Amino acid sequence: MSSAESFVPTPLLLSDSARARLKALMADEKSTMLKLRVYVTGGGCSGFQYGFDFADNVADDDTLIEFGDSTLVVDPLSYQYLVGSTVDYEEGLAGARFRVQNPNATSTCGCGASFMV
Repeated sequence: MSSAESFVPTPLLLSDSARARLKALMADEKSTMLKLRVYVTGGGCSGFQYGFDFADNVADDDTLIEFGDSTLVVDPLSYQYLVGSTVDYEEGLAGARFRVQNPNATSTCGCGASFMV
């Protein structure tokens, strides 16, 4: 990288466990085109809540963040709340789920599904 170029950090990160789960889901669905949509909506006990879905359609203004064979899709409204976050996947007594570790959140609820900025 030359001194004229600047380093641009990845807007979101994908943990190894989340990447492994996405690869397993792609194998189950027999689709290498499967993309995970991460979004933020109003609600939850802390003001905003995270959501996950598989992106069948990608809008022109969506941001695609590629991690080798795994891709995250983020809409423009959610993007501002998710910059710097890590998407993780965990399995435990409460079940299995994708979750967001967000350094921008000033508080979160007990289950980690909602947050406040």
